Amino acid sequence: MPFDDTVMLLGMSYSWWVDKHNAHHSNPNQFDMDPDIDIPLLAFSEEQALSRRGIARLIIKYQNWLFFPMLTLSSLSIRGASLRFLYFYRQGKKPVLETVLLLIHLVVGLTFVFSLYGFWPGVLFIVVQQALFGLYMASVFAPNHKGMLTLKKDEKMGFLRQQVLTARNVKASPFIDFWYGGLNYQIEHHLFPNMPRNKLRDSQQVVIAFCKERSISYHETGMFESYREILGSLYEVSAPLRQKSIRAAV
Repeated sequence: MPFDDTVMLLGMSYSWWVDKHNAHHSNPNQFDMDPDIDIPLLAFSEEQALSRRGIARLIIKYQNWLFFPMLTLSSLSIRGASLRFLYFYRQGKKPVLETVLLLIHLVVGLTFVFSLYGFWPGVLFIVVQQALFGLYMASVFAPNHKGMLTLKKDEKMGFLRQQVLTARNVKASPFIDFWYGGLNYQIEHHLFPNMPRNKLRDSQQVVIAFCKERSISYHETGMFESYREILGSLYEVSAPLRQKSIRAAV
């Protein structure tokens, strides 16, 4: 999809996405380097959980319960991050053009919905549609790395091991391949980011055999099991906050 169409139709900054995506691929699950684990209202290590203050600390204390409800706000978060990247940080190759296209997306979208449904039904449609969009996006992206190995900023690990050990594959089926768009082969995607998605499945057995020969753990699980692992990890890293509350109450 052309640059202009991507920004205007999806309502997010192309430059922001490329910048974030490249940083993630370069340093997956590495603190202070991977933006995908630098989320104010979530913690992926005990140290991160204990460092939070105020409302963020309260939310993280129960983040395993609040994880999926918060995902309904993913669409709002994406748009907010796009505007901050373009307007406040003045980054991107064409910040003015992208900002204008984002505003066109917003104006045209709202005008279409409200002219079709009216105000309050239109508001309800937008809320439901954006919540479902956020849940779908998260259902695809969250299993890729959440709940997997994390690295400290100064921790050194070779490219192969970091890409494999920090990622999780979701077992393939025709439905899973369709739902994930090929990103269920996350390990292969990270090892070969420029490989066409229709070739990722063919490369999987080669990667599995290669990792087995070198005693590198290759993690693959089912779709719902991946969510169970994520929630279990979120529960564990936020445990110190709950323990502090118990001790304070006693």
